[in-house]
Amino acid sequence: MVRGALGALLSLEADIDVVAATADGESAWRELQHHRPDLLVTDVERRGLTGLGRAQRIQRHALPTKVVIVTTFARSGYLRRALDAGVSGYLLKDAPAEQLADALRKVHRGGRAIDPQLALEAWSEADPLNDRERQVLRLAGEGHSAGEIAAQLHLSQGTVRNYLSEAIGKLGVGNRIEAYRLARQKGWL
Repeated sequence: MVRGALGALLSLEADIDVVAATADGESAWRELQHHRPDLLVTDVERRGLTGLGRAQRIQRHALPTKVVIVTTFARSGYLRRALDAGVSGYLLKDAPAEQLADALRKVHRGGRAIDPQLALEAWSEADPLNDRERQVLRLAGEGHSAGEIAAQLHLSQGTVRNYLSEAIGKLGVGNRIEAYRLARQKGWL
């Protein structure tokens, strides 16, 4: 419903053409490769390939498409990860529609459009986790055992336990479930 409403609102703008709207991340990636749009408007979380995952792929493949995330996740950790992934815009879904259209125009011209309050918060609290700790913690939080995580990431079980222990220590919590919850709440996963 949100995707349809957003597409309809943007289609009302004379200088914006909506070329595709998809339900999941992988189909969005296929449409992006087919249409080669100037801008991709996405959410952080999507089924399959996430919005951040698509932004990273766009960056990795050196595609000219600029990414704008429109989300309900007003978490500084997500913003920091989005900026690291090359995202040019990060806006909240409760912003007025005309603000979104203006932000898309700004990004299209080569600028950035970041929710100002979220930008201030993003630099006040650093993410203490490294990429591997984040991967291991995400899988552990999804219910995977150390053995399953080790197999999936091509690590030993001892290495997986070390990464989990480091993440738990850095976050100052008692176990991996608490670490997962805190890291999700902060937007670090």
